[in-house]
Amino acid sequence: MRKLVIAATLIGISWAAPARADVGFGLFIGNPVGLDLKFDLQRRSSLDLVFGWTTIRDATDEYFHLTYLVTPLVGHGESVLIPLRIGIGGAIYDDGPFFNDVNLAVRVPVELGFRFRRTPLEIYGEVALEVTFVDDNDNNNTVDVQGGVGIRFFL
Repeated sequence: MRKLVIAATLIGISWAAPARADVGFGLFIGNPVGLDLKFDLQRRSSLDLVFGWTTIRDATDEYFHLTYLVTPLVGHGESVLIPLRIGIGGAIYDDGPFFNDVNLAVRVPVELGFRFRRTPLEIYGEVALEVTFVDDNDNNNTVDVQGGVGIRFFL
């Protein structure tokens, strides 16, 4: 009997489902504007990358950020999940053409998403506090609020 229990346990472990690791790609519109990539690390943590421009109006001002996101709360609807994410990360952006005036910032975003259960799609909104601590234009440290909406498709 003991051997049967051990064998059943080993078979159950080998058939366990692998951890879900989603990769999302999409578009973020607001401040900044750009292509969005999101990589799930664990069940409630992920990395978010945006490559683009500081705004549509300043399309020559390149922008990149990397943010670590955690999901402390998830609302469950019949056809949608509503995750609330908070994070911390860094941004590098330019005030001139082709990274002539490089700026470094720390950003703290809050994100609310609507992820559909039957479609690999998420629509989300984000508001982030950005503190620039390295500014090539020798401006004082600046505090800015960023925000916008985005859409992600998951693989």
